[in-house]
This record gives sequence, C-alpha cells and structure tokens, in this order.
Amino acid sequence: MTTAAPEQAPEEPPAKKRFVFPSALTVLAVVTVAVWALAFLIPSGQYDRDADGAPIEGTYHRVDSGQSFVDRLNDLFLAPVNGLYGIQDAKTGAVGPGLAGELYGSAGVFLFVLAIGAFITVVFATGALDRGIARLAHRLRHRGELLIAGVMLVFSLLGTVEGFAEETLGFYGLIVPLMLALGYDRMVATGTIILGAGIGVLCSTVNPFATGVASSAADISLGDGIVLRAVMWVVLTAVTIAYVIHYAKRVQKDPGRSLSGFLPGDREHRATDTTEEPPDLTALHQAVLMVVTLVFAFMIFSVVPWSSALTGKADAEPYGFELGWSFPELAAMFLVAAVVVGLVARFGEQKLSSTIIQGAADFISPALVIVLARGVTVIMNNSKVTDTVLHSIEGVVQGTSSGLFAVIVFIVNLPLAFLIPSTSGHATLAMPILAPLADFAGVSRAVVVTAWQSASGWMNLWVPTTAVTIGGVALAKVGYNKYLRFVAPLLGILFILICGFVWAGAVMT
Repeated sequence: MTTAAPEQAPEEPPAKKRFVFPSALTVLAVVTVAVWALAFLIPSGQYDRDADGAPIEGTYHRVDSGQSFVDRLNDLFLAPVNGLYGIQDAKTGAVGPGLAGELYGSAGVFLFVLAIGAFITVVFATGALDRGIARLAHRLRHRGELLIAGVMLVFSLLGTVEGFAEETLGFYGLIVPLMLALGYDRMVATGTIILGAGIGVLCSTVNPFATGVASSAADISLGDGIVLRAVMWVVLTAVTIAYVIHYAKRVQKDPGRSLSGFLPGDREHRATDTTEEPPDLTALHQAVLMVVTLVFAFMIFSVVPWSSALTGKADAEPYGFELGWSFPELAAMFLVAAVVVGLVARFGEQKLSSTIIQGAADFISPALVIVLARGVTVIMNNSKVTDTVLHSIEGVVQGTSSGLFAVIVFIVNLPLAFLIPSTSGHATLAMPILAPLADFAGVSRAVVVTAWQSASGWMNLWVPTTAVTIGGVALAKVGYNKYLRFVAPLLGILFILICGFVWAGAVMT
C-alpha cells in the first residue's frame, strides 16, 4: 500500500532586497578609483605659490605631471597610506611615505578623532550624561514647552561642541512617552531629538568632527570664525525650538492636526503619566559632568584666536594668554581628560583601559574616512590636477561678489553632502579646493568652513542616508514621509537664514 506524498506548500517568491546606500568608506573607495581614472583625462597644471604656499590668482599654467603609468598605479595602491602619513617634498610638491618635507597626511586629525572617541566613550560609560538628561526631562515633564526647549537646548549645545548626534538614538524610549503624556504626538518627540541635536551640529562652533576636520583641511585654526558660528547657533537654535513648540501647541490644541497620527494606546498616555522618576545624580555623576564642562570650556579657550576675535583684525598680535592649540595638543588633552574622568568615576585600571580602547575602536570608522578622503587629494596632488580643477571653478565664480561666493559655496556643497554623508570625509575631500578658492574671492577661509558645515548639517536634518534621521523616525514609529512633511517648512527657513549668515560673514571679512 502506498501513501500519497504530502502536499507541498507553494514556494513564496524570494523577497526583493532593498537598496541600502553604501557606507562612507565604500563611497570614498569608489571615489578614489574614479578620481584616479579621471586624472588620466584632466590636464596637469599648477599655480605659482606665494611665501605661504597659497596659489596666486591668474598664474595658472599647464605642466607635465612627469608620472608614468606605474607611478600612477603606485599612487592608487598607496593612497590610504599617503592619506595617513604621506610627506610632501618641498621642491617637487609630490607626496609619498618615504619623502622628506612636511606632513601632508592626516595623522594628526586621525589621532585626534580616536582620542575624543575614547573620551566620549568613557563619559557615557559613567552614566552621568544619560542620567543628567533623564533628570532634566523628568523634572520638566509637566511643563511641555519648557521641556521641549530644555531638551533641544541641551542636545544643541552638545551638538555644537562635540557633534552629539548618533548618541540621541538612546533617548527615544524616554522622550516619546513624556511627549505623549503631555498631549503631544510622536512627531514632537522626533523633532525635539533630531532637530535639537541636528541644529547644533549644523551650527558647529568647535565640533571636532565637522569644524575641526574642515579647519585642518583648510589650514586654519579651529577657533577662526567662531564668532559668526556662535551667533548662527544662537539664532538658528532659537528658530528651530520655536518651530517645534509651535507645532506642539497646535497638536495639543487640536490632535486632528497631527502629521504623524496616533498609535493605539498613545492617547491613554496623557491620562496616566506613569513615567518613573530616574535616580538622582550622585556626587560622582555631578563631578563627572563638571569635568566634562571644564574640558570643553578649556578646549574653546585654547583654540580661539582671542586677539583677532576681540579686535576684528586677522593679523592682530596674539595676546600673552593665548594658547593657539591645534590637533596635537587637543588629542593629548582628550586622552588625559579620558583618564581623569575614569579616575573620578572610580573605574579601576582594567575597566578604564578597556573603555578607552573600546572608545578608540568605536571611532575608527570616521578616522579611516578622513584617511581615505585625504588619500584622494594625494592622487590629485601627485598627478597635478588639483590646480586644474581649482582653475575651472575659479572661472565660474570669477567676478561674483564675496557674499554671493559664500552662498554659492553653501549651495554647491549640498549635493556633495548627500553623496558623502560622513562630515569628516566630505570636509577632507572638499576643503583643499574650496579654501584656495576663498583666497581668490577675497573671503576668509573660516567663512568657507562655515558655509561647508552648514550645507552638511542642513542635509543631515532630512536625508535618509544618515542613521540619526532614518533610525530616529523608526524608533519613534513615525513615517519618514510624514517627517519630511513636518520638517520641510523649517528647512526652507533655515536655508534662507544660512544664506544670509554666510553672505554677511563674507562681506564683513
């Protein structure tokens, strides 16, 4: 007797794989190969240089790169190495790891990123910053508008001084229930977190991952242009907070006007605020927060060119108390500060060592992005096409006013910020071209840095290639399309304000 074979269920068609935008490392690897190939087609040329090494406008001329195919292949192979510690020969201008001259690679910035990564990781390991923000949110839980303003202000302050962005993803579990309990919707929580930190990063004053890397690539001090950026931070943060509060009040008054809508159970939060009170800040947590405040305050003091900032003269004689620190000193400071925070938190040798190592490891990705981007500029430098590209852009902006030039720099960097979502990689790649262009236009390089970081920050408020945005709306359970509807009017307002600020900064300098 035979038995019938069991009936098999029809196979489901394989699910289509969703397109995932490649990482910044992959993008820059592709850019490296593409630039290397294009260098065969772009004519070699160079400008005459002044005593400071800056190109002199109107002196561009064609030259022979002097490179064979094997030389170019070797440059491609060594691009990451040259991006880290390539040395530029003073006579020929060529960059290579075995030459004698000045450091062209980004070893200083690379170590700085690892050092601040170690410091930030040690701080978060203490739990002081998380608990401090949680205490603030809970204390203001019955005062909705003040809660929104307080949380956004803290996030914005952290964003402008240390690039606080991805760290916000851990706060949705706290902020979303609080906002629902106050009669708001999930979009209010989303805007409070994403826009709070995002506007701080957009208006970075001393953010090492944006302003710091860009300033290094532009060959200026981290403190140059800090006055303009500080004013921008105050104004744009106030505008963004007012925008979110306006929407929150509208939803609280008429829930039907919510852009995100409400999930089952959301409306019950308002009647039953069951948010548990977080533990108090211990004396240890207070001490850690004090150390963190002092470290960032001292960083600002150490990099600001006080004589230029107070007198308005770029060539003013430095005051005796000015430190004029740059990336080597700042890297050392953050390493020491990481140890100090660990000692204050009583970590012990084993935990402190492992946390510092883990922190440096967590930040190896942005550090490598900087190295790869610098490697691209080495390929352009050795094939002598950098000045050719600069000369072609010079023709486009020639004759424009300084203010219009600054606005053009902002607009040109918008698509670049989309293609290269890493602020560090974008800065390292773009600044070698933009900084000399500013000299031709008679504009301070600091204004170009501000225009560049504004473009990067503006795009990162909404593009789906950033984990902060796409991860944030997912955690808040808000549709990305609905978030775009919410943020679109603010993006228009910020666009106009940024253009006004960079235009004014260029005219005044």
